[in-house]
Amino acid sequence: MKTLFSLYHRGYGLSLLGLLMLAIFLFPIYWMVLTALRPSTEIFAYPPHFLPNVVDLGPIKQVLSDPKVPRYFINSAIVGLGCTVLSLLLATPAAYALAHLPLRGKSLLMLISLSSLMFPAIMIATPLFVIFSRMGLSDSYFGLIVANTTLALPFAIMVLRPFFLAIPKQLTEAAKIDGCTTWGAFWRVILPLSVTGLLTTAIFTFLIGWGDLLFAITLVNSDEVRPITAGIYANMGNNTIRWNAVMAISTVAMLPPLVLFLITQRYVVRGLTVGAVKE
Repeated sequence: MKTLFSLYHRGYGLSLLGLLMLAIFLFPIYWMVLTALRPSTEIFAYPPHFLPNVVDLGPIKQVLSDPKVPRYFINSAIVGLGCTVLSLLLATPAAYALAHLPLRGKSLLMLISLSSLMFPAIMIATPLFVIFSRMGLSDSYFGLIVANTTLALPFAIMVLRPFFLAIPKQLTEAAKIDGCTTWGAFWRVILPLSVTGLLTTAIFTFLIGWGDLLFAITLVNSDEVRPITAGIYANMGNNTIRWNAVMAISTVAMLPPLVLFLITQRYVVRGLTVGAVKE
């Protein structure tokens, strides 16, 4: 009886701890939305108001009526989708090779992929700016897509590899006995069984491309290519910052990835769980 009582209270305590951590993580988002709906006079009120006294939709209306904002959204969508496609094209065969093919130096390649995830993006921003400027790729969609892929590719390989490890090698061998080549077995057998992993990887690589700011402000100068994150940064002046306008455009920019995640969260959670268990 005492054991059941202690387990009950332990579970209750863990639930409270989980709710506390959730509140800590969600509070910045709440404050962002709250600031977007506040007039300028309430933003700097002291002590701060944690509930809105007056709701001002002016900043949201201003953002939605700005002709540059739709262009920013389209640019972010292009960069995000391009980063997703390029990352999957490169990461899928690489992850399969690291999982199933007898490659020399496989452990070294895995170590390099893991190590590249630890490098801050600022370390490669300047070299990429110099290289892209000489190649004429700066201020272009392709340059942004390639730059973001340098960050998304190692992550995509690390996510996809456990899915391929979870697929028995006997399936590939059976496909080869039936007349398939290694590429044919990969295309006809392995990929259809890895849809969940591919979808999970696609969502996260899209979010990497959508949320990038460093490469967006380093490699882009014109509004024709500027994504929404750089558009938010452009609204921050040198001397004064209209925080309600900045938070309004940030709130609007948050909606597409939020909706995408809500639609696909079941597949993402399942995909990450399967990969973690089978690894």
